[in-house]
Amino acid sequence: MANFSFILGIIGNVISILMFAAPIKTFKRIIKKKSTEDFKGIPYITTLLSTSLWTFYGLLKPGGLLVVTVNGTGAILHIVYVTLFLIYAPKTLKIQSIKLVAIIDIAFLGAVIAITLLAVHGNTQLTLVGLLAAGLNIVMYASPLSATRTVIKMKRVEYMPFFLSFFQFLNGGVWAAYAVFVKDYYIGVPNGIGFLLGSAQLILYFIYYKSTPTKSTDQKEEKEGSAHLVRRGIQLNDLDGAHENDKNNRNLHKGKSLPKPSLARQYSEKLVKTLSISPSSLGSYNEDDIEKGLKDAH
Repeated sequence: MANFSFILGIIGNVISILMFAAPIKTFKRIIKKKSTEDFKGIPYITTLLSTSLWTFYGLLKPGGLLVVTVNGTGAILHIVYVTLFLIYAPKTLKIQSIKLVAIIDIAFLGAVIAITLLAVHGNTQLTLVGLLAAGLNIVMYASPLSATRTVIKMKRVEYMPFFLSFFQFLNGGVWAAYAVFVKDYYIGVPNGIGFLLGSAQLILYFIYYKSTPTKSTDQKEEKEGSAHLVRRGIQLNDLDGAHENDKNNRNLHKGKSLPKPSLARQYSEKLVKTLSISPSSLGSYNEDDIEKGLKDAH
């Protein structure tokens, strides 16, 4: 039984580390976009406190090495997550998150460690830290549920990471089984609740998974929008071209309807003008002038 519980502890360590590493994908996106978008910081802040308390619990508990290794790793990872969240969070959210970190992860944790080591002795130390760690472990498992309102409202699971919920489901189940064998209720109760909450999150995920647009869908819509703009631009260019051609046709038609008088007609008009001189003015011209005018006309 001892060997089986140790094997479960090893499996629990592996699954827990995978669970703690699940937000890496989320923070890659945050770093790439330089924004926390609609992601919540509470799960990472509360998990940092929980893993820190469990590490302290493992140090106090005889034979608690497996508890120390897994939660110590989780605490280190969540220090990184919280730091990145504070860097890329909007100003208002950043201020709120800094206050939470100062109150929960620094002041509260420091007070618990100080009181446990200075004011409490014997088995009471383990009981105090175990109760606090168990309560916070339940909060850690329930913290991703803060995103369920967004999921239900938007009908998309983009802001509720699947792997985080999935590994919480596995982690809760394995550590609950481990607690049964080692008879540690402080570990068993919160992880049993975590198993149930993880199941609820997975059910919610699969309900709204189909309604969440994929990247290919977004890219297709973007391409279709671009193609529509291109077609619209071509249509406008064709319309402008048609107007220009119509204008040219009208100008051409106008030019053809009013042809320039021919050279012979110009000379004829000049000749008629010359011959139509009034009698009163004819006396002022001699025959040479008339003959010269006729020659010029031809």
